[in-house]
Amino acid sequence: MITDATRRDTAIPALGVAVVAAVVLLATVRIALQSSRGQHWDNSAMTTVVAGNDAQLTLLSGLGYVSIGAIGLVAAGCVLVALLRGNLRLAVAAAVLIAGANITTQVLKRVLLDRPDFGLGVLNSLPSGHTTVVASATGAVLLVAPRVLRPVTAAVGGFATTLVGASTIVAGWHRPADVVAALAISLVWTGVLAAMIHGPRHPVTGTFVSSVVGCGSALVVLVAIGVRPAYGWVGFTQASLVLGAVTAVTVLFVVAAAAVSPDE
Repeated sequence: MITDATRRDTAIPALGVAVVAAVVLLATVRIALQSSRGQHWDNSAMTTVVAGNDAQLTLLSGLGYVSIGAIGLVAAGCVLVALLRGNLRLAVAAAVLIAGANITTQVLKRVLLDRPDFGLGVLNSLPSGHTTVVASATGAVLLVAPRVLRPVTAAVGGFATTLVGASTIVAGWHRPADVVAALAISLVWTGVLAAMIHGPRHPVTGTFVSSVVGCGSALVVLVAIGVRPAYGWVGFTQASLVLGAVTAVTVLFVVAAAAVSPDE
């Protein structure tokens, strides 16, 4: 029997989000990695945006800060915030989310997933490790952040996740599907952990607006430092679609993660 209390709880929506994210991950693997047409689409999307030497150095410098040490600091910060709020469950959930998402990404990329040879190389780069680091950190911070701080968290997390994900594409490290897969993995873990520590739901209007602002700001920064269509105005539409799609998917990730985070 579904009661009003059940409707206001995050457990069922969180599980639903996790299932949808898992389906997105499977579809991404099947289409972008295991099919010839998907590989060519994905590779073409990666090469449609470029950056000059100065912009490349800026992007690579920023990506250099995305490391095991950085994710360790974020995890420790999440645990500390949760403990200061007197909630051990949140502390454990945040740590498990970050560890689980990043381990899953590395196991999939290095052990379980192979890239068939369709003329574009067989070195698998899906999912993106850099994007997983930042996305899982965003999911964890949203879990432990007090309700009043979630809009700010969504803006900052959306900005960082979009900037890192798009930068890996522009730098030629990852294809767009790698970024989507990383976001899906992070959302699966966020949904599962949110369901386990379920609690009251809260409106996400504020987090939606702030995530759009944060993700959109990252796109503006990329353009400002010199990211451009690879083929000039001829390729403007395609480049805009690629960067716009990455931004939109990141917005959905942040909003979904915020929506399933219980109002503890």
